[in-house]
Parts: sequence; C-alpha cells; structure tokens
Amino acid sequence: MIKMYTLIATVLLFFLGCTKKDMKYSVGQEWKYKTRPTEEKSTLKILKIEEYPATGKVIHISVSGLKMKNPSSPTGFSENLSHIPISEEALNKSVTKLQNHTRKMPDSLETDGYSYWKREFDKGDAGVFTIPVSEIVGSMENAIISGNFSK
Repeated sequence: MIKMYTLIATVLLFFLGCTKKDMKYSVGQEWKYKTRPTEEKSTLKILKIEEYPATGKVIHISVSGLKMKNPSSPTGFSENLSHIPISEEALNKSVTKLQNHTRKMPDSLETDGYSYWKREFDKGDAGVFTIPVSEIVGSMENAIISGNFSK
C-alpha cells in the first residue's frame, strides 16, 4: 500500500512540476483559434513540434474549415491549409480553446508539405511564420489570388 501512495505522489509531483507552457501543445491536438470573421468554425491541428537553435520552437499545423478565395478551385474557395510552420509565440496569440486531442497521424498532404518546407528550411530558403494564424490565412489567400507566392 505504501508503494502505491509513493507512486501516486511521484506522478502528482511530476505533473505539478510541469508548467502550463511545458504541457500546452502536443501532436494531435485540435484547437479553436481567433479566426477571420467568415471562418468561425475553422480549427487548427498540431502536426509536429520541433526546436531549432535559431528560431526556437516551431509548431507545424494544418488549418481546416476555411473559406479562402481560390480562382483555381472548382468551388472558387479553398477549405484547408495542409502545412504551416509557426512560432510558439504566434500560436499562443492565436489559439483560444483546446477542441479535441486525437492520436491521428498527419495525412500525406500534411507530411508532403512538411517535407518540402524542411528541405527549403535546411537550405535557408524557408522560414517560420511569426504572425497570428488568421493573418497567415489572409496572406495565403492574397498570394493565391495574385499568384505571387514569393512573400
């Protein structure tokens, strides 16, 4: 019985010793965030979390439930962004509520987006977003409409 109490106390001390920041994000979480006005049901999913010396923590997310104008789409809109590398600080300013936590692995579109980004990042040709998710969505929409993907 004493061993059981010791185990419980150890587990509790471990979790109490972890800060909220240490435990906030994990792969598979789905979050509500501060969306654009027409996308209140949009959510983001945590795909991968990495730490880099120059940029700090990079959190890779996908966003669904969007209504981005896209002249190339049959409906005229895109509903998803499959891969966005974002700083932890920018994500902190965006998320509002943990919606769901699943263990679902990223799909191939999400992993392809990550693989492309990682290759370019390692060459010094890609970076990490440091603006809120809603601003990223707006910037991506503008790039799609204008055809200018260099920004």
